[in-house]
Amino acid sequence: MLRRALKILGTLLVASFFGLLIHAWQPMGKNATGERLRRMEKSVAWQNNHFENPQPLKNDMVGAMAAMFKASKFVAPEGEPPVAHPDAKSFDTDPPSGLRVTWFGHSATLVEIEGFRILTDPVFSERTSPVSFLGPRRWYAPPVALDDLPVIDAVVISHDHYDHLDMRTIIAMRSWKSIFIVPLGIGANLAYWGIPEERIVELDWWQEKSLTQGAKVLRVVLTPARHASGRMGFDYGKKLWGGFALIGQKKRLYYSGDTGLFPAMKDIGRRLGPFDLTMIEVGQYHRTWPDWHIGPEQAVKAHLWVHGRTLLPVHWGLFVLAAHGWTEPIERVSKEAQRLKVAIATPKPGQSFEPGVFISERWWPQVEWQTAVEHPIISSQVGPDNLR
Repeated sequence: MLRRALKILGTLLVASFFGLLIHAWQPMGKNATGERLRRMEKSVAWQNNHFENPQPLKNDMVGAMAAMFKASKFVAPEGEPPVAHPDAKSFDTDPPSGLRVTWFGHSATLVEIEGFRILTDPVFSERTSPVSFLGPRRWYAPPVALDDLPVIDAVVISHDHYDHLDMRTIIAMRSWKSIFIVPLGIGANLAYWGIPEERIVELDWWQEKSLTQGAKVLRVVLTPARHASGRMGFDYGKKLWGGFALIGQKKRLYYSGDTGLFPAMKDIGRRLGPFDLTMIEVGQYHRTWPDWHIGPEQAVKAHLWVHGRTLLPVHWGLFVLAAHGWTEPIERVSKEAQRLKVAIATPKPGQSFEPGVFISERWWPQVEWQTAVEHPIISSQVGPDNLR
């Protein structure tokens, strides 16, 4: 009887494992082949059969695992944080300044710039995971439903991690007319999920795609970033990552994507700046992996390196992806911005704003958080002169 029960249990476990694998297989995406792979192999970032950073990433895996057992008791809000829900009609009128941004939480934004509408790293699913029932869960529903968004000219995706490239959101966009502008290799995922090839534009670092509306032109440039890629556990570096510069005739915006601090950010500023707005990640970090994410204080440094005027902190306020308190990134970046006299925008999720017009406000609660002295994030291999 016991042997039979164990056999049944073993069969159920095996069936559950394969059921989970089948459920997760499609969201894991697909590796590039053929002409797409040959384009990737021509990139200067392609080394030893994968993409690599000029400054490799430093990792302390044992320390990172230990940190999760010492996580802040405030890693997530106690209840739903304040969220704005803009009327869909508010997007019908172009912003008077020529630039308006609506932050949806984490790194998802709607950028309205000189008549063009760009969506960055849209994640509208419940979880950042290959399966719908496990993984980091969002703290609040999307402030605007996908169906209520205005017509989108382009969707830009910085890299293929689940909190930036979400299969279920992409599938919901298959009937759109928007083009997808992505780093090399990510088009393999999009095509696998049903996006027509003619709507996919893949770029290497410093390459660009121009969008046109009559006489109006918006340049979308893929900028270098210091990060990594991979969705399957064995496909590290098989797709490129990056940030984006959106360059209009009068307005310019820089989005960092996920990145550590790296010297080429100064090249971004020299070649493509100055920027009316920078959207730089400030959250989801730990000292044991300081090159994967830039951290709050270095985000302000990067903003100055790329010659930004107003800073919008992103990559926080929606998911638990690190051990720090959920308000810590915005507390620290606000303090550093004040110290260096940098203009900073702190809209609620879902709140639209125009740089230079918006007045920042504090909407998050006062809870315990660690300072830069208590928990410094200092990227490696940047050079002592740059880190001062």
